[in-house]
Amino acid sequence: MNIFAPISSIMTDYKHLITVDPEEPIAKVKEIFAGHKFHHIPVVHFREIVGIVSRSDFEFFMGGASHYEEDRFVNELRLERTLVKDIMIKRLGKVAPDDRINVALEVFMINRFHALPVVENDELVGILTPFDIMTALSMQVPADSSLVYENKE
Repeated sequence: MNIFAPISSIMTDYKHLITVDPEEPIAKVKEIFAGHKFHHIPVVHFREIVGIVSRSDFEFFMGGASHYEEDRFVNELRLERTLVKDIMIKRLGKVAPDDRINVALEVFMINRFHALPVVENDELVGILTPFDIMTALSMQVPADSSLVYENKE
């Protein structure tokens, strides 16, 4: 992986993202997290990024909800009556698709973000996470083939 390559070369493209609207109930967030392994859901209004919901923020919000049988009704009410905009992170770092990967690395290291929306002309075009960078690194082939581990069993 070339760290001077554009972010667009390793980001998750918009067509592969699942997004939510800020006016949706957080029950939708729960449903998305239950069905997928990712940890961030972009919040968009007509493709404009307005926030992001992380799995940890959602779990922190729901942590106040008891799991006792008599409180299930209360938990369901919270999920249906609380809107995404009430728990989303609004202040976001953003990058452009033609920014270089090293720029994103610096933003991740300095700010300790775990996801960066990739924006072009005020529209969300993708998302970049440290996992995307690690995946790209893991697929890199060494230039010197003698460095490749061979199992001699």
